[in-house]
Amino acid sequence: MVAQLDLFSRNEELEEIATADLKYLLLPALLGALIMKQTSRDKRLEIVQTARDYFMDFLRRCREYNISQFKLPNPTNANTSPDNASENGNSEAKSVPCSSDLVSMGAQRQAKIERYRQKKLLEARLSDMRRAVDSGQADDEVSRDFYLLNVQRWITVCLEEIESIDQEVEILGKMDVLRQCPVKQPIRPSHHPIKPFILTKDAVQAQVFGAGYPSLPTMTVDDWYEQHRKHGALPDQGIPRKVAAKEDTDVQEMEEEEKEKKAENDDEESLLKARNWDDWKDTHRKGYGNRQNMG
Repeated sequence: MVAQLDLFSRNEELEEIATADLKYLLLPALLGALIMKQTSRDKRLEIVQTARDYFMDFLRRCREYNISQFKLPNPTNANTSPDNASENGNSEAKSVPCSSDLVSMGAQRQAKIERYRQKKLLEARLSDMRRAVDSGQADDEVSRDFYLLNVQRWITVCLEEIESIDQEVEILGKMDVLRQCPVKQPIRPSHHPIKPFILTKDAVQAQVFGAGYPSLPTMTVDDWYEQHRKHGALPDQGIPRKVAAKEDTDVQEMEEEEKEKKAENDDEESLLKARNWDDWKDTHRKGYGNRQNMG
């Protein structure tokens, strides 16, 4: 309907467009954004190319009316078309960038930063003016500024979308090339399992004769002591050695004192036992009856 009514013409200026008609400048951009939301895998290349045409139509119209200063992208995606993608598929995957490429990459990065900054400023101004326009209280000048700011915001959106579309078209073209020329899996030669073999003579000798004793030690004496000390399994653990030695000496002293007291008191039983022990030692030499624990 916009095309049939000829609302926009190349022979007129921006000031000649009515305020109520400015919002229809966004139709190609909105159509392109709507088409990009389609998710058909089989027709993805056709979808992105159609959306790019809508975005380019919107940018050309904005450039004709001189709404904003920007560089118009290439009308056709020559560098990332499917034909060129198939030709590049057989070439090297990576190339060394020259100095001119680095300069262009730096300029593209700076342009993206500037577009992002302008987009944020436009969105902030639009959020302030949207309430007055939606409520119908805005006059003609405020409404006109609101529509023009919205058009400028969509200019930055379309430029970003075209860059992403160009990259996606290149990827889709390479995917088509890979589908047409499937990569053959290399045939791996079959190998028979290798029998284990001994590297040293000592290993064979150890398997035949062993180590010379039933089993190998699993820990040292220090490790065994530390393990038992941690678990509290040592007999003298928790008892100081000095205290234990002192207790032994005290017991011996007490026994000797008791013997002396019994001797002083002329205990008949202790005297008889001592005399018998002396008589036995007189008739038996030292070590008598020791069979070396052989019974």
